[in-house]
Amino acid sequence: MNNPRVLTLGDKVPRRGQSLRRFIGLFLMWLMGWRMRGEFPNVPKGMFVIAPHTSNFDGLISVAVIMAMRLELSFFVKDSAFVWPFGGVMRWFGAVPVNRENSKDMVGHMVSQYQQKPALMIAIAPEGTRNSSPEWKTGFYWAAYQAGVPIIMASFDYAAKELALLGSFTPTGDVERDLPLIIEHFRGITPRHPDRLSAPLKALNKTD
Repeated sequence: MNNPRVLTLGDKVPRRGQSLRRFIGLFLMWLMGWRMRGEFPNVPKGMFVIAPHTSNFDGLISVAVIMAMRLELSFFVKDSAFVWPFGGVMRWFGAVPVNRENSKDMVGHMVSQYQQKPALMIAIAPEGTRNSSPEWKTGFYWAAYQAGVPIIMASFDYAAKELALLGSFTPTGDVERDLPLIIEHFRGITPRHPDRLSAPLKALNKTD
Protein backbone atom coordinates (compact mmCIF):
# COMPACT_ATOMS: atom_id res chain seq x y z
CA MET A 1 0.00 0.00 0.00
CA ASN A 2 1.09 3.60 -0.57
CA ASN A 3 1.76 5.21 2.79
CA PRO A 4 -0.18 8.42 3.44
CA ARG A 5 1.89 11.45 4.29
CA VAL A 6 2.63 11.61 8.02
CA LEU A 7 4.67 14.41 9.54
CA THR A 8 8.03 13.59 11.10
CA LEU A 9 8.42 14.23 14.82
CA GLY A 10 11.47 16.03 16.16
CA ASP A 11 13.60 14.61 18.96
CA LYS A 12 11.92 16.76 21.64
CA VAL A 13 8.35 15.62 20.92
CA PRO A 14 6.97 12.91 23.28
CA ARG A 15 6.36 9.53 21.63
CA ARG A 16 4.73 6.24 22.52
CA GLY A 17 4.14 2.88 20.87
CA GLN A 18 6.11 0.64 18.55
CA SER A 19 6.13 -0.27 14.85
CA LEU A 20 2.85 -2.24 15.02
CA ARG A 21 1.03 0.81 16.38
CA ARG A 22 2.45 2.93 13.55
CA PHE A 23 1.46 0.35 10.93
CA ILE A 24 -2.14 0.21 12.20
CA GLY A 25 -2.37 4.00 12.14
CA LEU A 26 -0.97 4.21 8.61
CA PHE A 27 -3.35 1.49 7.44
CA LEU A 28 -6.35 3.34 8.89
CA MET A 29 -5.27 6.60 7.26
CA TRP A 30 -4.81 4.82 3.93
CA LEU A 31 -8.18 3.12 4.28
CA MET A 32 -9.90 6.46 4.89
CA GLY A 33 -7.82 8.28 2.27
CA TRP A 34 -6.45 10.86 4.71
CA ARG A 35 -3.01 12.42 5.02
CA MET A 36 -1.29 15.29 6.88
CA ARG A 37 0.05 18.69 5.91
CA GLY A 38 2.02 21.35 7.70
CA GLU A 39 4.93 21.17 10.11
CA PHE A 40 5.05 19.64 13.58
CA PRO A 41 6.96 21.95 15.97
CA ASN A 42 9.88 20.29 17.72
CA VAL A 43 8.88 21.17 21.29
CA PRO A 44 8.34 18.91 24.34
CA LYS A 45 5.15 20.66 25.47
CA GLY A 46 2.23 22.18 23.61
CA MET A 47 -1.50 22.86 23.64
CA PHE A 48 -3.21 21.51 20.51
CA VAL A 49 -6.31 23.48 19.56
CA ILE A 50 -8.45 21.37 17.22
CA ALA A 51 -11.22 23.07 15.23
CA PRO A 52 -13.71 22.88 13.73
CA HIS A 53 -15.05 19.77 15.47
CA THR A 54 -18.37 18.88 13.83
CA SER A 55 -18.39 15.06 13.70
CA ASN A 56 -17.52 11.93 15.66
CA PHE A 57 -15.53 10.90 12.59
CA ASP A 58 -12.97 13.54 13.60
CA GLY A 59 -12.07 11.29 16.55
CA LEU A 60 -11.39 8.27 14.31
CA ILE A 61 -9.10 10.36 12.12
CA SER A 62 -7.30 11.64 15.22
CA VAL A 63 -6.71 8.12 16.55
CA ALA A 64 -5.30 6.98 13.20
CA VAL A 65 -2.95 9.97 12.94
CA ILE A 66 -1.76 9.73 16.55
CA MET A 67 -0.96 6.03 16.09
CA ALA A 68 0.74 6.59 12.72
CA MET A 69 2.97 9.30 14.17
CA ARG A 70 3.53 7.39 17.42
CA LEU A 71 2.71 10.67 19.16
CA GLU A 72 2.01 10.74 22.88
CA LEU A 73 -1.00 13.01 23.20
CA SER A 74 -3.45 13.59 26.04
CA PHE A 75 -6.99 14.84 25.57
CA PHE A 76 -9.71 15.65 28.08
CA VAL A 77 -13.08 13.92 28.06
CA LYS A 78 -16.00 14.53 30.40
CA ASP A 79 -15.76 12.15 33.36
CA SER A 80 -19.25 10.72 32.80
CA ALA A 81 -17.96 9.04 29.61
CA PHE A 82 -15.54 6.84 31.56
CA VAL A 83 -17.83 3.87 32.05
CA TRP A 84 -16.91 0.20 31.78
CA PRO A 85 -15.63 -1.17 29.45
CA PHE A 86 -14.75 2.01 27.56
CA GLY A 87 -12.91 3.81 30.35
CA GLY A 88 -9.78 1.66 30.17
CA VAL A 89 -9.63 1.86 26.38
CA MET A 90 -10.03 5.64 26.45
CA ARG A 91 -7.23 6.01 28.99
CA TRP A 92 -5.00 3.80 26.81
CA PHE A 93 -5.52 6.23 23.92
CA GLY A 94 -4.60 9.19 26.16
CA ALA A 95 -7.99 10.34 27.43
CA VAL A 96 -8.05 12.09 30.82
CA PRO A 97 -11.36 12.42 32.75
CA VAL A 98 -12.34 15.95 33.73
CA ASN A 99 -15.35 17.81 35.08
CA ARG A 100 -16.17 20.11 32.17
CA GLU A 101 -18.72 22.03 34.23
CA ASN A 102 -15.90 23.53 36.26
CA SER A 103 -13.65 25.44 33.84
CA LYS A 104 -11.38 26.74 36.62
CA ASP A 105 -10.76 23.17 37.77
CA MET A 106 -9.93 22.14 34.22
CA VAL A 107 -7.46 24.98 33.65
CA GLY A 108 -5.77 24.32 36.98
CA HIS A 109 -5.55 20.62 36.26
CA MET A 110 -3.93 21.18 32.86
CA VAL A 111 -1.42 23.68 34.25
CA SER A 112 -0.54 21.23 37.02
CA GLN A 113 0.02 18.46 34.47
CA TYR A 114 2.35 20.67 32.42
CA GLN A 115 4.32 21.65 35.50
CA GLN A 116 4.74 18.08 36.71
CA LYS A 117 5.85 16.49 33.44
CA PRO A 118 9.01 17.14 31.38
CA ALA A 119 7.10 16.54 28.12
CA LEU A 120 3.35 16.80 27.50
CA MET A 121 1.05 17.42 24.55
CA ILE A 122 -2.62 18.14 25.29
CA ALA A 123 -5.39 18.44 22.69
CA ILE A 124 -8.53 20.54 23.20
CA ALA A 125 -11.58 21.26 21.03
CA PRO A 126 -12.40 24.84 22.14
CA GLU A 127 -15.85 24.85 20.55
CA GLY A 128 -16.90 22.45 23.32
CA THR A 129 -19.51 20.66 21.20
CA ARG A 130 -19.97 19.03 17.79
CA ASN A 131 -22.94 21.31 17.18
CA SER A 132 -22.80 25.01 16.42
CA SER A 133 -21.65 26.99 19.47
CA PRO A 134 -21.91 30.77 19.94
CA GLU A 135 -18.31 31.17 21.10
CA TRP A 136 -15.07 29.38 21.87
CA LYS A 137 -14.26 28.34 25.41
CA THR A 138 -11.02 29.99 26.53
CA GLY A 139 -9.79 27.45 29.08
CA PHE A 140 -7.19 26.17 26.61
CA TYR A 141 -5.83 29.71 26.22
CA TRP A 142 -5.39 30.36 29.93
CA ALA A 143 -3.90 26.92 30.55
CA ALA A 144 -1.31 27.48 27.79
CA TYR A 145 -0.55 31.00 29.01
CA GLN A 146 -0.14 30.02 32.66
CA ALA A 147 1.94 26.97 31.79
CA GLY A 148 4.08 28.89 29.30
CA VAL A 149 3.52 26.50 26.39
CA PRO A 150 2.75 27.28 22.73
CA ILE A 151 -0.71 26.88 21.22
CA ILE A 152 -0.59 24.65 18.14
CA MET A 153 -3.50 24.89 15.70
CA ALA A 154 -4.78 21.70 14.04
CA SER A 155 -7.80 21.11 11.83
CA PHE A 156 -9.71 18.46 9.89
CA ASP A 157 -9.97 19.67 6.29
CA TYR A 158 -12.55 17.41 4.66
CA ALA A 159 -12.25 19.09 1.25
CA ALA A 160 -8.60 18.02 1.00
CA LYS A 161 -8.95 15.00 3.34
CA GLU A 162 -6.03 16.30 5.34
CA LEU A 163 -5.33 16.78 9.01
CA ALA A 164 -3.64 20.16 8.81
CA LEU A 165 -1.23 21.73 11.27
CA LEU A 166 -1.75 25.46 10.81
CA GLY A 167 1.07 26.93 12.88
CA SER A 168 1.77 27.81 16.49
CA PHE A 169 1.02 30.84 18.66
CA THR A 170 2.50 32.17 21.89
CA PRO A 171 -0.27 33.60 24.14
CA THR A 172 0.45 37.03 25.61
CA GLY A 173 -2.24 37.09 28.31
CA ASP A 174 -4.42 39.48 26.29
CA VAL A 175 -7.16 37.04 25.29
CA GLU A 176 -9.30 39.71 23.58
CA ARG A 177 -6.43 40.44 21.21
CA ASP A 178 -5.04 36.94 20.84
CA LEU A 179 -8.18 34.86 20.31
CA PRO A 180 -9.12 36.44 16.93
CA LEU A 181 -5.51 35.90 15.77
CA ILE A 182 -5.74 32.23 16.73
CA ILE A 183 -9.11 31.77 15.02
CA GLU A 184 -7.77 33.42 11.85
CA HIS A 185 -5.51 30.39 11.30
CA PHE A 186 -8.61 28.30 10.54
CA ARG A 187 -9.70 30.33 7.53
CA GLY A 188 -10.46 28.19 4.46
CA ILE A 189 -10.92 24.91 6.35
CA THR A 190 -13.85 22.72 5.27
CA PRO A 191 -15.43 20.66 8.11
CA ARG A 192 -17.54 17.56 7.62
CA HIS A 193 -20.70 19.43 8.62
CA PRO A 194 -20.39 23.15 7.71
CA ASP A 195 -23.80 23.89 9.25
CA ARG A 196 -22.34 22.97 12.65
CA LEU A 197 -19.54 25.53 12.58
CA SER A 198 -19.19 27.66 15.69
CA ALA A 199 -20.18 31.31 15.34
CA PRO A 200 -16.58 32.62 15.21
CA LEU A 201 -15.73 30.29 12.32
CA LYS A 202 -18.97 31.07 10.50
CA ALA A 203 -18.10 34.77 10.73
CA LEU A 204 -14.61 34.02 9.44
CA ASN A 205 -15.96 32.16 6.41
CA LYS A 206 -18.38 35.00 5.57
CA THR A 207 -15.41 37.31 5.03
CA ASP A 208 -13.80 34.99 2.46
